[in-house]
Amino acid sequence: MASSSSELAILPPGFSLERAARAPPSLPFPLPLMHLDHLALATPDPNAALASLVGDLGATVLGGGDAIGFRWVQVFLGHDQAPNSGMKLELITPWEPENNDFLQRFIARHGEGPHHLTFKVSNLAAELSRLRDLGFEPVGVNLSNPEWREAFLLPRQSHGTVVQLAESSIDPKFAIDEYRRAQSSGPVGTPFWWPAMETTAPKSCLAQIVLRSADPQATTDFFCSVLGGKVEGSDLVWPGGGRIKIVTAGSETPGVSHLELENPQNHELTRKQIIAGIAFE
Repeated sequence: MASSSSELAILPPGFSLERAARAPPSLPFPLPLMHLDHLALATPDPNAALASLVGDLGATVLGGGDAIGFRWVQVFLGHDQAPNSGMKLELITPWEPENNDFLQRFIARHGEGPHHLTFKVSNLAAELSRLRDLGFEPVGVNLSNPEWREAFLLPRQSHGTVVQLAESSIDPKFAIDEYRRAQSSGPVGTPFWWPAMETTAPKSCLAQIVLRSADPQATTDFFCSVLGGKVEGSDLVWPGGGRIKIVTAGSETPGVSHLELENPQNHELTRKQIIAGIAFE
């Protein structure tokens, strides 16, 4: 799930996704207990994005709801025919911005597209202590809700992408568990604000999130040593199927580049498509 009003803290005056990332400290410490849960995409037109995800790519709607200043809905792009086959995406859209306009301002400044990566942790308070010991400065910390606790790392510390750390007492552990629940009993809505959608499209798999980096080795070190990733071939992987590939940014801004898909029927990437401001390739 996306954050509550505390997410305003990730967009302070002068915030810019173009700020250069700085490498984290390199110190020995136990690997964190966390996993990559989803990528959130900001969009002013979630119904159109959802129609493309479900209608064209065969995504399964998992659930959604309202929060302060935004609405959210999550989908799973994948299947359960093989281990770690697919990943979760979240669409977030402005709603009642008079209560909190952080997302409305973000879209006005940057357009629709990637907003943050969410990592689920088993004990957020412990992770925050560990991060501070390493020299990081989490912002937007909210531990008041036992069902959803959260904090953020800004792009200048997390290599070009906002990172949300979240502890949830109500969500299933992994995206595949949410997918199976949705397959058996339908999506969960608090409330159901999005239109019902059906599809006959083959289920495309979200194979990996591709990140641009000015220093791929430093970014790899960050996502492994700080966020618990494990190197597997040319990718970084997490329990539950989360997968990231890091590429050299060149002259482009560091951050989320695009999403790579695989269709399980032919094991070939689907045609390139832009949905919610990001390329699916």
